[in-house]
Amino acid sequence: MSKEASRIWNVLFLCTGNSARSLLAEMALARLGGRRFSAFSAGSQPKKAPHPVTLTTLTRLGYDISGLRSKSWDEFSGDDAPRIDLVLTVCGNAAGETCPVWSGKPVVGHWGVKDPAAFVGSPEAQADFFEKIHDELVGKIETLVAIDPSKLSREELTERIREIGEG
Repeated sequence: MSKEASRIWNVLFLCTGNSARSLLAEMALARLGGRRFSAFSAGSQPKKAPHPVTLTTLTRLGYDISGLRSKSWDEFSGDDAPRIDLVLTVCGNAAGETCPVWSGKPVVGHWGVKDPAAFVGSPEAQADFFEKIHDELVGKIETLVAIDPSKLSREELTERIREIGEG
């Protein structure tokens, strides 16, 4: 097996606040990515903490949320940051912002999903909406982990990421 084929692909999910969508995506990829993917998330303007319903949704779905926190995207730029292979924005605001320079010259894509933190409704409806967004992200992530990025050119991988985002 080549070194390229056996390496771990580091994926950074970005959103503005890093309190809901990007954290849901991070946790889902951590669960589904096996040994081929490492998941990270961050925000351009991170909240002080994850949205409470993010935490209750992840707990209800059986995720270990110990240590889960909202992070600045600055943690993933600079000399001591992990090499990032894929940067996926999950909100339109983050997609339109000027991002830091990432180590690793990552492929960048956009997987826009609705913001569950902005949902207005009863606590039950809000919980259902968070889970719906989680499930939408899981569908995209399942498609991602089914491909082998090392077998694709940069252009092919960029196109696949775009297709997943539109799906």
